[in-house]
Amino acid sequence: MKNDYIADLNKEFANKTLKGAFTALLKLNLGNIAFSTSFGLEDQVITDTIFSNNHPIKVFTLDTGRLFEETYQVYHDTLNKYNRTITPYFPDQQKVEALLTKKGPYSFYQSVENRKECCNIRKVDPLQRALQGVDVWVTGLRGEQSHFRKELDLFEFDNSFGLIKFNPLIHWSKEEVERYLNLKKIPQNSLHQKGYPSIGCAPCTRAVKDGEDARSGRWWWEESKKECGLHLTNTQNS
Repeated sequence: MKNDYIADLNKEFANKTLKGAFTALLKLNLGNIAFSTSFGLEDQVITDTIFSNNHPIKVFTLDTGRLFEETYQVYHDTLNKYNRTITPYFPDQQKVEALLTKKGPYSFYQSVENRKECCNIRKVDPLQRALQGVDVWVTGLRGEQSHFRKELDLFEFDNSFGLIKFNPLIHWSKEEVERYLNLKKIPQNSLHQKGYPSIGCAPCTRAVKDGEDARSGRWWWEESKKECGLHLTNTQNS
């Protein structure tokens, strides 16, 4: 039944506009809806859609404590533009202190296991708190961003968090995203103009070269999948 419902949602929403998709989603009365933003290009499109239409959707962000100053600037500019609440979630203080005491501030460079440990403390654990009581999680994922994301659809069921995941921009192109942002004069992270298509924590993100995958600047010293664990969950849609 769950898989059939997700499949039906994907068929129903296949040809809807962004605005129409959110209007239809709210009419379904699926429960509490929340959107996670990291202030990237895609996230800014969704934030504008939610705030400009006064949708009753909670917007939150994960502040890892190691973000770029440019990210905080677009965070600040976004609050000023919309005058709406974006709820921050921080890592557990004791876990961060224990990690740095035992392994130092750059343990994530030493092994994939160490990097995942840091991501879990700074991102996954706070996300779990942010999604408590949430029934639908809205994301800014786009299929063009990575091979893994290309396999996703508008709706997925996330078994790890036990909720529906809605990816309204999954089929959008980068050009469509940029056109939307420029037309509406929406704040953008200045790093995007400096070769950073995907922006995470400052020590773990570099600019990409021409022809490189959009996610290649994240955890560039690894050969593993370029995901931190937020979206590499057990999803299914059929």
